Amino acid sequence: MNNFEFYSPTCFVFGKDTENKTGEYVKKFGGTKVLIHYGGGSVVRSGLLDRVKASLDANSIAYIELGGAKPNPRSGLVYEGIELCRKEKVDFVLAVGGGSVIDSSKAIAAGTVYDGDFWDFYQGKRIEEALSVGTVLTIAAAGSEGSPDSVITKEEGMIKRGASGDAIRPKFSILNPALTQTLPPFQTAAGITDIMAHLYERYLTNTEEVEVTDRLIEGLLLTMVHEGPRVIEDPNNYEARANIMWAGSMAHNNMCGVGRSQDWNSHNIEHELSALYDCAHGAGLAVTMPAVFTYVMSHNVMRFAKVAVRVWGCQMDFEHPEVTAKAGIEAFRHFLSSIGMPGNFKELGAREEDIPKLVEMLCRGDGRDGTISGFVTLNEKDCTNIYKMMV
Repeated sequence: MNNFEFYSPTCFVFGKDTENKTGEYVKKFGGTKVLIHYGGGSVVRSGLLDRVKASLDANSIAYIELGGAKPNPRSGLVYEGIELCRKEKVDFVLAVGGGSVIDSSKAIAAGTVYDGDFWDFYQGKRIEEALSVGTVLTIAAAGSEGSPDSVITKEEGMIKRGASGDAIRPKFSILNPALTQTLPPFQTAAGITDIMAHLYERYLTNTEEVEVTDRLIEGLLLTMVHEGPRVIEDPNNYEARANIMWAGSMAHNNMCGVGRSQDWNSHNIEHELSALYDCAHGAGLAVTMPAVFTYVMSHNVMRFAKVAVRVWGCQMDFEHPEVTAKAGIEAFRHFLSSIGMPGNFKELGAREEDIPKLVEMLCRGDGRDGTISGFVTLNEKDCTNIYKMMV
């Protein structure tokens, strides 16, 4: 296990009706003028936005609003939010929505106090200062409600990149599983897939002797395997949604990733799909992960064999561990299909003829040097082969 520091100060407020406490927590963490950032009409139609505003009113907290955040959030709205926050002297950004809204809120919070282009942070500059951020979560998926990370798509060139820094880790996150009960099955399944991806990206490590975090990851994966089919069968199953929501937060606040190298190649490869086609991130990951895993399996067959046995219940073939490893990948592929996720380019809405463009965006876009690094370092030829495996 490697040396590490782990700092995760987010206050999680979990349970039914907890959105009615939003104003209390904004005040607790020093907010006096709030930007409420949200996406489309669902938070308005459901009455959630009104409940949040009523809570802010009850605590005498001023606020302004900025709607319009979309899946795979765009840089244009971030620039608009930064300008609005500066003009209105906002000191707290409140995200009401899912991962896209939260990521956009984090970018706004960082950019508002930065004397430069916020995109600098998405080209490798660490975020050291930001307005305070809080969240009211409406979908279990991205884990952004407890993470120091944000992903934004730059509209010029449609480049999708990530930024990080403890300054944008939310001060508090309101987690009411009941708010996710109205989600369509596809969005629920895409969220489950994203959560599992965050776990696999950490499981694929080159660091030895990391049994504690291995077991944490395996336990959370098993939770998703158990709860996923339950919630797809009964969308109103509050307990299943509660377990999924909390698993999503634990999967990506990095408690499972400390002391170990991590992968993130599947995320990098998928980002170009959702940037180009505007597909759901989780759906893109469902197509991407089995291909990536199959391609890199030989790098450490026993790591794939271990998760196959411990999570997917495969029989260990000690003479031919690659058989076990492949069986685990196939079991994962079958699970994703069983909850309604796509399995190839056609089902995702991607096109084989776009592969050269995808590889160019992935390996050369925004100043990259032709490779991406993680569990295995992949070059342009590798990435081309992986995309072709998804067709």
